Amino acid sequence: MSEKKIITVFGATGAQGGGLVRAILSDPSRDFGVRAVTRNASSDKAKALADLGAEVVEADLAHPETVRAAMEGTYGAFCVTFFWDHFSPEQEAMEAKTMAEAAEAAGLKHVVWSTLEDTRLLVPLHDDSMPTLMEKYKVPHFDAKGESNQFFIKAGVPTTFLLTTFYWENLLYFGMGPKRGEDGVLAITFPMGGSKLSGIGAEDIGKCAYGIFKKGSSMIGKTVGIAGEHITCEDMAKVLTKAIGEEVRYNAIPAEVFRSFGFPGAEDLGNMFQYYETFEKEFTEARDIAAAKELNPDLLSFEEWLKINLDKLPVE
Repeated sequence: MSEKKIITVFGATGAQGGGLVRAILSDPSRDFGVRAVTRNASSDKAKALADLGAEVVEADLAHPETVRAAMEGTYGAFCVTFFWDHFSPEQEAMEAKTMAEAAEAAGLKHVVWSTLEDTRLLVPLHDDSMPTLMEKYKVPHFDAKGESNQFFIKAGVPTTFLLTTFYWENLLYFGMGPKRGEDGVLAITFPMGGSKLSGIGAEDIGKCAYGIFKKGSSMIGKTVGIAGEHITCEDMAKVLTKAIGEEVRYNAIPAEVFRSFGFPGAEDLGNMFQYYETFEKEFTEARDIAAAKELNPDLLSFEEWLKINLDKLPVE
């Protein structure tokens, strides 16, 4: 019997990493094992992964020696950063660099790096159609990831670049779900006009990442974009209406209005939606639903995802 290939999973208690851990552990083939990385192995989420059969280890991206130790002796790694912990593109880049250098030192055979486009390739800093943020970025949580691809390339790490997209879970946990207006009618509010939004269930990102690891060396050096569905916000509202059993409207607003909402990250997200709308063709074409379905046969459309998660949807 061949020895299991162990995947080191960063962000194991988060949305993407957790999905990958569960995908590995639920695979009847048992070809892969998992080392789940967390900053706190005694947390409830970490204990739940250990109960499923994961090897849980502690590491902190601020301490490179712990990252190297977490990768040591494993076949591959899933590398992900979480911008919303700190709102710092520079920290995100530093964390990516730490993981890339650790992967090189550990001699990993396959890394999947969860990334996004550097929006400045299509919207240069001098383009005032979109505000420049933090002096150097258009969409900071995109640009830092896209820019960080270079760390994996320069380190010579065998990497698949996984282009993710908007989580449907943003409707559950990020305040983007239906809200009741002064007229009493529910509405979702996005600055998307009539453009299609590429979305995916967070669990499906982990499942797609596992599909990449299972395909092995044929995926190295490739950029793989995934989505569960490309859907207009108008159609999202129709799906929500059907699921909730009450009318949900789509409230289309300009990006500058979204940027003015004042919550942490509002400007970043306003720019993100403006990028989605302006470059709908480029963004959706970079995310192949059929290819994602091949990696993850359980891939969910928005309607399918909503059926599973309706009881978690906050309706105000």
